[in-house]
Amino acid sequence: MIDRERAEDIEAEAARWVWRRDRDGRTAELEAGLEAWLAGDVRRQGALLKAEAVWTLLERARETTTGPVARQARSTSRRAWLAGAGVALAASMAGVGVLILREDRFSTRVGEVRRVPLKDGSTVAVNTASEVDVAFQSEQRTVRLRSGEAWFQVARDVQRPFVVEAGAVRVRAVGTAFSVRRRPDGAEVLVTEGVVEVWAEGASSAPARLKAGQGAFVADAIGLRATAAPAAVDRKLEWRYGKIDLAGETLREAVADFNRYNDRKLVIGDPRIADERFYGVFNTGGPEAFAAAVGASLGVEVEVHGDEIVLGGRRAS
Repeated sequence: MIDRERAEDIEAEAARWVWRRDRDGRTAELEAGLEAWLAGDVRRQGALLKAEAVWTLLERARETTTGPVARQARSTSRRAWLAGAGVALAASMAGVGVLILREDRFSTRVGEVRRVPLKDGSTVAVNTASEVDVAFQSEQRTVRLRSGEAWFQVARDVQRPFVVEAGAVRVRAVGTAFSVRRRPDGAEVLVTEGVVEVWAEGASSAPARLKAGQGAFVADAIGLRATAAPAAVDRKLEWRYGKIDLAGETLREAVADFNRYNDRKLVIGDPRIADERFYGVFNTGGPEAFAAAVGASLGVEVEVHGDEIVLGGRRAS
């Protein structure tokens, strides 16, 4: 019978790998050895991330002389930390509270949609012109939606809830799927699987629950209002497949949606047609095809001027 490696032994070895990296640099030989070690046990990756985080904490503490965390970290020399890695690791983590174990940033250009697998088994689809930061913590998985929109398929982990932050808006899930689109005054949340809790930091109302097929706009420090019926949720998320699905949106709304995905912008030249409603499925990267459909449907001129497609005649100067 093969004995399973003890957690404290894994943490000690992880600390030694971090120390070797600091001493010798990320040489090809060292990195190959580290990869081989990581492949031997699924727990080793997490131990390495913790060790790297604590090493960084100690490095920062060496540069300052103030604060209780700094004093605690300064009292733990590199050599002592390396010799008693498991004890020092636990002590350092207790000193900083919630410790960030892994952080990544993902962004997309105009018209680009990226699907990114995360370390915990979750997946994030990042919509056009969007930016997200992903941070795995000891007690929580946190994503900061800095701009744009993203859809999350969350791997279940009851010990570490998955929380998306979009300005003051918060969305919390354990194992589910939902999207968040950041707006100037809040965020729109659409749920495709399971249940999520949503709230705004500073708002007086308690967190609200949204289940699959529901959507809501959460206003900063105010509250939320329903925005989408079950059938509308899937339509609004067709961007994941490169589509815009219109089911009665006004021309003004449709133009704003197309312009998210294209450098060549649609412009409404005649304000009298802005409230006309449209139906159909179009490619996100096809503003010309949509413009042609508008021209044929409304019997208006469509003119191209450089990076603008003007609907209904020339735009007033």
